Amino acid sequence: MDLVIFSITAIIAIIGAVAMLVSRNAVHSALFLLLNLGAISVLFLLLQAPFLFAVQLIVYAGAIIVLFLFVVMLLGAERDEDGADPVRWQVPTAVVMAALLIGQVIYVFVTEPTATADSVNTNISEGFGSPTQIAQALFTTHLYHLKSPHSCCSLP
Repeated sequence: MDLVIFSITAIIAIIGAVAMLVSRNAVHSALFLLLNLGAISVLFLLLQAPFLFAVQLIVYAGAIIVLFLFVVMLLGAERDEDGADPVRWQVPTAVVMAALLIGQVIYVFVTEPTATADSVNTNISEGFGSPTQIAQALFTTHLYHLKSPHSCCSLP
């Protein structure tokens, strides 16, 4: 079941990303970006990382997209530009670079041996990445002490 949900969500994320790139309307591009970020947040949920899921939805899909849409609508950038493309070399360069990237990905998948379940280190503790463990590490192990004896900026 996880594989089916992952496949559907990955396809939605890819379609959203491609539609964001090819859309001529800036508002539509921002909305496709919202679709993409929402799909990525579901992928975080499938990885059992609820904190990253919540941060992705609240910070990126919520605040950043609202800011993008506000600025785009404020500046009136949603109108299409008329006229010839001023940078004619950009499209052929992008096609060549995309072909090189796809070639590199195919090369890596063909030449690198795939990892099996036995070769992957599975010593991950239960609840890894949960908000409880992140808060525990943040406020105990990685807490910044203002009066550290090894502080470089302490006053005499």
